[in-house]
Amino acid sequence: MAKSIDVSDLNIYYGDFLAVEGVTIPVAARSVTAFIGPSGCGKSTFLRSLNRMHEVIRGARVDGKVLVDGQDLYADDMDPVNVRRMIGMVFQRPNPFPTMSIAENVLAGQKLNSKRMKKSEADDIVERSLRSAGLWNEVKDRLDRPGSGLSGGQQQRLCIARAIATQPEILLMDEPCSALDPISTSVIEDLIHELKKDYTIVIVTHNMQQAARVSDTTAFFNLAGVGQPGRLVEHGPTEKMFSNPEDPATEAYIQGRFG
Repeated sequence: MAKSIDVSDLNIYYGDFLAVEGVTIPVAARSVTAFIGPSGCGKSTFLRSLNRMHEVIRGARVDGKVLVDGQDLYADDMDPVNVRRMIGMVFQRPNPFPTMSIAENVLAGQKLNSKRMKKSEADDIVERSLRSAGLWNEVKDRLDRPGSGLSGGQQQRLCIARAIATQPEILLMDEPCSALDPISTSVIEDLIHELKKDYTIVIVTHNMQQAARVSDTTAFFNLAGVGQPGRLVEHGPTEKMFSNPEDPATEAYIQGRFG
């Protein structure tokens, strides 16, 4: 079941360095929210903080609140592993496990969770996940072949299937189409539209046309200068953000990227 996110006054640190400052934003359930902004402005760092993936970097910490349906993801009794089960992630470049078959890639999360299952249950998860990722018909006759043998676009859809196999409520995507050709990008964008019926999706993208096509809400991040923390400048319905943003910096960035 898709869940909403409510972030309040979030600061993200790496050691003593303040990387992202004072972010407050709601994310509606069963919607697509796009984060845009120049490189280095903290949007990917903020995205990773939503499932505590940034904590793999030594010295990372936050203050502020990240609530998922009222549950504090940074509460003392909250296990980061459980957070990542609830909030899946798809990375910039397709990264199927090279020694695993297509089916094994889909089931990798289940195995990492030490979940025992019957073959029939595993087969059902593989088919359901690959169908949801729009890949089943293309690979159903070669599930025992290496996932790394697929095309780039197919590999990214395999990674999406792997992410949703554990049935998360939220799906984070960090520039999921940046390494793909236009046809594969279009397939992934169509898939995002389908997935938002069941998941809350947050995507980072440098492609303004993509943000305009796939998202319901857009959030613009920026930073004052080199060495300064990234900040959320404004957010709102995508149509308004692209036609009549409130902040001149947002308008300049969007027009510059479209130009």
